[in-house]
Amino acid sequence: MNLIENINEGLRAIMANKLRTVLTALIIAIGIMSLVGILTAIQGIRNSVDSNFAALGANSFDIRGTRQWGRRNGGQNEKIYPPVEYRQAVRYKQEFKYPSTVTITTIITGSAEAKYGSLKSNPNVRVVGGDESYLTIKGLNLAKGRNFSSIELQNAVNVVIVGGELAETLFPNKEPLNELVSVMGEKYKVIGVLEKKGNSMGGGGVDRTFLVPLEVARRLAGNRVITYDITTLLLRSTDFSMGMGEATGLMRQIRQDRLGQPDSFEITKSDSLTEELDNITGYLQTGGFLVGFITLLGASIGLMNIMLVSVTERTREIGIRKALGATPKRIRQQFLIEAIVVCQLGGVAGVFLGILIGNLLSSLISGGGATVIPWTWMGMGLLVCVVVGLLSGYYPAWKASRLDPIESLRFE
Repeated sequence: MNLIENINEGLRAIMANKLRTVLTALIIAIGIMSLVGILTAIQGIRNSVDSNFAALGANSFDIRGTRQWGRRNGGQNEKIYPPVEYRQAVRYKQEFKYPSTVTITTIITGSAEAKYGSLKSNPNVRVVGGDESYLTIKGLNLAKGRNFSSIELQNAVNVVIVGGELAETLFPNKEPLNELVSVMGEKYKVIGVLEKKGNSMGGGGVDRTFLVPLEVARRLAGNRVITYDITTLLLRSTDFSMGMGEATGLMRQIRQDRLGQPDSFEITKSDSLTEELDNITGYLQTGGFLVGFITLLGASIGLMNIMLVSVTERTREIGIRKALGATPKRIRQQFLIEAIVVCQLGGVAGVFLGILIGNLLSSLISGGGATVIPWTWMGMGLLVCVVVGLLSGYYPAWKASRLDPIESLRFE
């Protein structure tokens, strides 16, 4: 009996037991569906977030003064340069002509106390000075109210945008807009409230933010030397390296850094969100793979049990084939072919259902997006089906090939 005949015989055996074949393939399909579905959903969510990452600062970079503690390089302390001054930051914003949006910020304190009437917050309020582009570049949304106007920014009007947690603390049962809040000895009119970020990805600090116009922050600083951070959001992410290089050259010119000397400032890509998302995605993918693997393990055990039952039911058939000259190798081959075909039928159905369910979950969680076709996971799922078929079908096939033909023919 050649290989082609053996394959045809295996397919005929599968077609002769349609119900058992469907139920067995369904077991495999559920395992593959869980594996492909979870990983497809994770990939879809990641793609949806990536498409909106420009608004979260992934295509931006920060320019700030060097750290105010000694760093060592080659056993020697590096030189500490002066912080970025206000006039330097403003000049950069005016002269940087690359397609971008630039915001200037400064942190006055991280331990202020906000008061409204008899209510007050913990002394952990961040007083931040920002401009009209701060909310956009930092990826912050207003739950209510509005952004700073150009007149308020130019004339240093005492207005403020407060974080969500701070608004709940000071105004538990009242509308915060247009109310007066005291911080650092001055009163400010609340014009906006930020959406709450929660404790993830640094949201706790945002929820306690007290955002005032940049000129107001300069006044609050008084004679104290403060540093200004510059964040540049490039409109085209493909030009990132070129835009970052141009910004470095402009800032060196503004800071009057001499040729051959190191930068007197730090310029870094704002990729903390990307890194954290990569870590979270990696954990989710690992968890999804483990869930799918455990499901497939149970499916392979079920398939092996069904194949053993099939061997018992077809004992006389095996005896007849051996009496006609079938070798143990051909007997093993037939049962392995049956197991692999059943697994592949379940695998194809599982991949299709996994893609469908994964994209549905992705759209529900992330609010829509392009359909994801995870070719890598599809190929891996079908490959896993072959492996499962081989592992779960080998022992029953080996057992069938070891049957004695005389005893098999006597089997009732």
